[in-house]
Amino acid sequence: MVEVRSQPEPKCPIRPGDACSLCLPGASRPQDCGLVYLVMSDPELRERLHDIRLASI
Repeated sequence: MVEVRSQPEPKCPIRPGDACSLCLPGASRPQDCGLVYLVMSDPELRERLHDIRLASI
């Protein structure tokens, strides 16, 4: 019997609850998305994103 596995759907770290829609040209997943890199490398933006995630729970 052959087991078929589906690929996990990557989630967008910037838009809580949304799947990665590859909204930036050249991105193939959240790990190589320029927007994710910019937000995660800026301490103020990263903290604001954390606050948004907490508010959405």
